[in-house]
Amino acid sequence: MRLTLPTQLTLLRVLAIPLLVLVYYLDFQHNTIVAAIIFILAAITDWLDGYLARRLNAMSNFGAFLDPVADKLIVATALVVLLQNDPGVAMLLPVAVIIGREITISALREWMAELGQRASVAVRGIGKLKTGTQMTAISMLLWEESTFNLPVYDLGYALLLIASVLTLWSMAVYLRAAWPLLSQAD
Repeated sequence: MRLTLPTQLTLLRVLAIPLLVLVYYLDFQHNTIVAAIIFILAAITDWLDGYLARRLNAMSNFGAFLDPVADKLIVATALVVLLQNDPGVAMLLPVAVIIGREITISALREWMAELGQRASVAVRGIGKLKTGTQMTAISMLLWEESTFNLPVYDLGYALLLIASVLTLWSMAVYLRAAWPLLSQAD
């Protein structure tokens, strides 16, 4: 197996996870901003690795497997960190919705791949919108500090709620697309 540049970027995203957690919990001024920057850079590599894979014709089966895993790992880790920092029901609900959806859709894609129908649950526009909103929300929540007189955390929380709705919507789209195939499989 050769590690293409896009796959190396994906691996960096995985390696960023413990760094994000460590920085977030270290006691130094602006630790949350540094953690947010790590998350933002990881989110950029999510876009960049896909772009480079297509542009350089450097797609690989390992990269195609690892990319969504890396995304789900860093998102779930960041959400758990945020929930630990703000353990109320108001944060628990969107975190549970987002993580639950990610597990459900991963399982659905696995099942559809076994049926030879993975393309029927390929990423769609709603999934990309959900991901962009989610990454922006998490970045703002990690940042925490008001900047330019903007309540960054509150805005991030509002975006997280929007991301939760988009999460449910995208899950419904994927399940509806897969339903005819799933009902035939039994």
